[in-house]
Amino acid sequence: MQGGARLIDGNAIGATMRAELAGEIAALKKKSIVPGLAVILVGDNPASQVYVRMKGKACDEAGLYHETIKLPKDTTEADLMSLLERLNANPKIHGILVQLPLPKLIDSNRALHRIDPRKDVDGFHPENVGKVAVGDPTGFRPATPYGVQQLLIRTGVETKGAHAVVVGRSNIVGRPMVALLLQDGPGGNATVTVCHSRTRSIELYTRQADILIVAIGKPEFVTGDMVKPGAVVIDVGVNRVDDPTRKQGYRLVGDVKFQEAKQVAAAITPVPGGVGPMTITMLLYNTVQAARQWANP
Repeated sequence: MQGGARLIDGNAIGATMRAELAGEIAALKKKSIVPGLAVILVGDNPASQVYVRMKGKACDEAGLYHETIKLPKDTTEADLMSLLERLNANPKIHGILVQLPLPKLIDSNRALHRIDPRKDVDGFHPENVGKVAVGDPTGFRPATPYGVQQLLIRTGVETKGAHAVVVGRSNIVGRPMVALLLQDGPGGNATVTVCHSRTRSIELYTRQADILIVAIGKPEFVTGDMVKPGAVVIDVGVNRVDDPTRKQGYRLVGDVKFQEAKQVAAAITPVPGGVGPMTITMLLYNTVQAARQWANP
């Protein structure tokens, strides 16, 4: 393809979707319901601080109520559990998000499982994982794979009957991505192959993908020769790599070697500006969904 792949712009698609969401937020406010999100940050992880700030800014712009609760890194698991119980009982809060990673002293699974499933807008509680797996629309879809699915739908990528290869099997992206791609409906009905760090000859699978979704957490892991000509490539990864030519001393790259892959693919997401903006957009959607479901149990 002359000039390389078409860029899939997550910023533009996310902005369009947030504008669409404004009508539902306004309708809820007429019923005296303001969707509310609580974000908990434990410790001082720099990347987490950036993400939490971005989530708060997105809530402000959308007109959602939000609270950011910052706790010191030596917070005990018992203290975090008590906070979650208070938020579970707070009628102003419809969605609760615990920013990961948590300090090693706290068991992440125990913390995530303590969130009321009806407020679990990250979609990590086993009840929501199960609902998403069976296609129950009341379940909360994890924001990143939900955002990837919306990118595919809104750029006109046909998933029905397509061979989608997901590289990565995390509970945050890979596994729920498979569940969404398999479902009967828009952005679903794909034939799905899952690859991961233990897959042998991984390039044999990636080269078969009509839709290649990469979330393995390794900088520029997928090279151009691993991509099928004409494929759609969705790069979920965000990695810092040293770059002394940059003022901050690093640059952000995805899990795909972008300059190579874009010469082969039909369409590709950039990093940054691809999947990232969609993740925050879908978190807003999930918070509004939670408020709607609380209002209409």
